[in-house]
Amino acid sequence: MTSPVPPALRSTPRASDAAEIRRIIAATQFFRAAEVDIAVELVQEAIDKGAAKSGYHFLFDDTLSGGLRGYACYGPIDGTESSWDFYWIAVDPAAQGKGIGQRLLVASEHDAAAHGARRFWVETSTLALYEPTRRFYHRAGYTDAAALADFYAPGDGKLILFKELGQEPASRELPL
Repeated sequence: MTSPVPPALRSTPRASDAAEIRRIIAATQFFRAAEVDIAVELVQEAIDKGAAKSGYHFLFDDTLSGGLRGYACYGPIDGTESSWDFYWIAVDPAAQGKGIGQRLLVASEHDAAAHGARRFWVETSTLALYEPTRRFYHRAGYTDAAALADFYAPGDGKLILFKELGQEPASRELPL
């Protein structure tokens, strides 16, 4: 028996996404309450204003039954010619380890590049809890650019990573 084909990623936020994102981000136990609120605010702004007017790009990975398994949020950095920030990526803990995060990251890179991005910037914590996150980005071809000690809180620094877009071999396909 073959596995069902995963649904296509969706880019338009829907009303139920704000609550689903809150649920997923909180369930990962990686983010402070204020960070959860910010993630929800960004998608709510896109829902209220329309994605094009919000300035943020989103990709959503839905379950076959229509629930949300994961999402990514990214967009151009004001004042730059071709640099984009990768703001958020989160996958429901029950769906982690199935390539959903990689699928969202690669699709986000492709979409950003199609909109003129040449560099994708990511930031993450230097806490030990985030070691799997840092490995995820390093495996995806991201390079450490800078580390800022005590950025988020005493003992919790910020690591900034980047990737040059459009450098992958032409045969690289989006993971399903």
